Amino acid sequence: MRKLLTLIFAVVVGLSFVSTASFAGAAKGQKLFIKKMKKPCGFSGGVMAKKHTQGEWKAIQDAGKLNDELISFCPKAKPLKAKYVSHVYDFLYNYASDSGNVPS
Repeated sequence: MRKLLTLIFAVVVGLSFVSTASFAGAAKGQKLFIKKMKKPCGFSGGVMAKKHTQGEWKAIQDAGKLNDELISFCPKAKPLKAKYVSHVYDFLYNYASDSGNVPS
């Protein structure tokens, strides 16, 4: 019984680190969107995130077209540097139209 409880505790602790890491990327992505894209877009990252579902954002990212998609909505914006794309993707995915999450 003690071994089972120890295992369950370890799993819960491990999963808490995974979820924290995913929201850390989303928080950084939100900051990057605000800094790099909010002014040229004329709207917030939350508005951008709601333009697609999580599945659509994933397909765009998997195809390597995230910068192109962002520029299609914000033609005045400059493309993001490659090192920023994954963070902005995390943000957009976590706050997509079907996620139920609302950025703060």
